[in-house]
Amino acid sequence: MKPTRIALIPAYEPEEGLIGLAKTMAERGFQVLIVDDGSGAAYAPVFQSAAAFAKVLRHEKNRGKGAAIKTGLSWMEESLEGPYTVVTLDADGQHLPEDAARVCAAAEAEPDSLILGGRRFEGKVPLRSRFGNGLTRWVFRLSTGVKVYDTQTGLRAFSRRLLPELLEVQGERYEYEMNVLMRWAQEARPLREIPIQTVYLNENRGSHFHALRDSARIYWEILKFSAASLLSFVLDYGLFCLFSLLTGSVVLSNAAARLISGAVNYSVNRKLVFESRTGVLSSLVRYALLAAAILALNTVCLWGLVTKLGVNRYLAKILVEAVLFAVSYLVQKRWIFRKKEVA
Repeated sequence: MKPTRIALIPAYEPEEGLIGLAKTMAERGFQVLIVDDGSGAAYAPVFQSAAAFAKVLRHEKNRGKGAAIKTGLSWMEESLEGPYTVVTLDADGQHLPEDAARVCAAAEAEPDSLILGGRRFEGKVPLRSRFGNGLTRWVFRLSTGVKVYDTQTGLRAFSRRLLPELLEVQGERYEYEMNVLMRWAQEARPLREIPIQTVYLNENRGSHFHALRDSARIYWEILKFSAASLLSFVLDYGLFCLFSLLTGSVVLSNAAARLISGAVNYSVNRKLVFESRTGVLSSLVRYALLAAAILALNTVCLWGLVTKLGVNRYLAKILVEAVLFAVSYLVQKRWIFRKKEVA
C-alpha cells in the first residue's frame, strides 16, 4: 500500500503566495495541512482562501514554528490511519513543489531516515543568509561530528513511524529544527540530504526569523556540550594548577583534579546537555569507565610531554585536554547518554 503524502506548512502572517502553494501541492496529490500560528484577523482572508485546498489548524496566539509543526504532527497521530509520509514546507515560497515531491519520495524509499532538502546557496543569496548558514554548518559539524550542508532547511520529509520521536524533541520556535538534527546526530540515526534549489524571494523579507534572538536559541542548543566541557576544563585546569603547586606531582595533581571535575561534568552532561533518560546507575558506571580510560590516557600523555619532551606542564595540560575533548564527546553521545530509540 502506497503511503499517503502529507504536506505540513506552518504559517505566521503569510503572504498570498501560501494559497498558490497549497493549491499546487494538492494538485500533486498531497493532503495539505496548514497551521496558522496566531497570525491574527488581518491574515484570515489568506487562510480562508487556502482552506479550499487544505485543512487549516489555528493557534490563538503566536507560539513559534516548532510548536506549529508539533501541532500538525499531533493532529496526524490522532486523526490519520494507515501509512503516510510527511513533508514540511515553509510558507514563504522558498521551497518548490517539485523539490518537496523529490524529498518525500526519498522518505518513502527510506522510512527510517530523516530526509533533508539541502540548499547549496548558489546564485543571488542574501549575505546574512549565506553567512548565517555557513556559520551554523561549521558549528554543528564541529559540535557533533556530523556533516550537514544546510542545517536550517525547513524542507524535511519523514515517515509516520518517526512522529513519536519528533514530538518528543524540545523547542517551540526555530530552535526546534536544530534540536531535531542534534538528536539525530546524538543517536547516530539515519539522516540523508538531497540537494534542492535555493530560492529567496524579495531578499527573504517574508521570513520571520529574528537574526539575533533565534540564532541565539539555535547556537545554544549546539554549544551546550561545549559549554559544559569548557566549565569542566576550567575547573580541572584550576585544580591541576593548585594541586601541582601544593604537591609538585604531575600524576597526583592530574588524577585529583580529574576526579573532581569529572563528577561535575557527569552531572551537567546527564541533566542539561544530553537530557538522558537512562538510569543513573547505568550511565554512571559507563561514565566511570570512560573517565578512567580518559584519565589513563590523559596522565600518560601529560607525563610523557612533561618528563620526556620537556614541555611546560601547564601548556601540556591544555594540549592533552584539547585532543581528548572530541573522544569524550563521541563516546558520551553514542554510548553513555544514548537515548533509547522508539520502536
